[in-house]
Amino acid sequence: MDDAQDRAGQTVDESTLRRAIAACAIGNATEWFDYATYGFLAATLGAVFFPSGNETAQLLSAFAVFALTFFVRPLGGVFFGPLGDRIGRQRVLATTILLMAGATFLIGMLPGYATVGILAPILLLLLRLVQGFSAGGEYGGASTFMVEYAPDERRGYYASWLEFGTLVGFSLGAGLVTFMTFLLSQDAMTSWGWRIPFLVALPLGVVGLYLRTRLEDTPGFRALESAGEVAQSPLRELFRSNWDALLLCGGIVIIYNLANYTLLTYMPSYLSDSLGISDTAGLLLLFIAILVMLVVITFVGRFSDRVGRKPVLIGAMIGFVVLTYPAFLLISVGSWVSVMAGLLIFALLQVLLLGTLPATLPALFPTKERYSGFAISYNVSTAAFGGTAPFVATALVSATGNEFMPAFYVMVAALVSFIPIWLMAETAKRPLRGSVALNAAPAGGAQARPRVT
Repeated sequence: MDDAQDRAGQTVDESTLRRAIAACAIGNATEWFDYATYGFLAATLGAVFFPSGNETAQLLSAFAVFALTFFVRPLGGVFFGPLGDRIGRQRVLATTILLMAGATFLIGMLPGYATVGILAPILLLLLRLVQGFSAGGEYGGASTFMVEYAPDERRGYYASWLEFGTLVGFSLGAGLVTFMTFLLSQDAMTSWGWRIPFLVALPLGVVGLYLRTRLEDTPGFRALESAGEVAQSPLRELFRSNWDALLLCGGIVIIYNLANYTLLTYMPSYLSDSLGISDTAGLLLLFIAILVMLVVITFVGRFSDRVGRKPVLIGAMIGFVVLTYPAFLLISVGSWVSVMAGLLIFALLQVLLLGTLPATLPALFPTKERYSGFAISYNVSTAAFGGTAPFVATALVSATGNEFMPAFYVMVAALVSFIPIWLMAETAKRPLRGSVALNAAPAGGAQARPRVT
């Protein structure tokens, strides 16, 4: 990593950049470790926390809890976003990772339905709501933190490490669940094995908290403070002057979330329930696809720095429209080779988004309202289309008997998101909106004056 020039004219050295990347990525890893654990254990959690009977009803109940927690994410965005714009990104991000890791750990301590009855799903829902509320401030803050540390000409590369953390966290969760389902019987998993992945989240969160508390706030925010330009009412300024950025961001996030949660959360259940593939085999195949994404993602970030964000994103939308159905068709064949081929097609399309959007979306907003704008628009769209993806996909297949309904759902989302991608301005290799820089010091040694760009 080369040293980078920040918005206040100060040098951000290599070690600081590395620590900033690690601090952001590990928080995202903690969040997605939880999502992987919950999604991959959905059938087991349905049996543990809901009345026995219809297995499909138990699975839908578990996914419904998953979806409901997403509806508090906009509340978290509204709370943490403006707070991050007023008091700084670093302090808010330390709070969100503590809440996420703590709530995940406590889920692992909960009694099941057989022990406390209806109280079990109620407690599960309450802790998932805490997770959703904290997640409402996590991704927007981490993305903002990352892009405000990154140099303009390499923002795509640096920001792609944020989603590298997502995939690492998901891989850790998926790998742990895969290993445990191979090692333990179903009775053991239902009895006590499901708790272990949730308990592991606490040490991950402690490491992330340590890294975040040892960093200064972003150069961009510190420059705003020095210039006296910190927004006192970021929400009011955001909706008055940047409503168009809110719409663009929310529209782009539709395909991002729908494809992400379809691949990473819904797919394990799709492989087992609709195609009859064993849980262990399905998790292993998906895990391989995720590892391929890990290898590719930072190269996608570099590529977007060279050719621009829009060409990469437009190519991804075309790919989702043209290739999603063939990918699901291959998966439906049910052999290991065909399933792997279909998953790889879908995964490579998704990694075009993962490697590009963390640098694209925060850059749509000015520095003074960046945390607020990104957190609110991202989480509203996530609540509507991301958290509901596994539930809607399962319900569509159940209602129609058509196992390709999730593919059609993703294709329509890509057509919708193509519009804001086409309309947005290119952000690659350009200064962040509303950045504060220092004018050169005038003759005679007078103090340099801050200016907003």
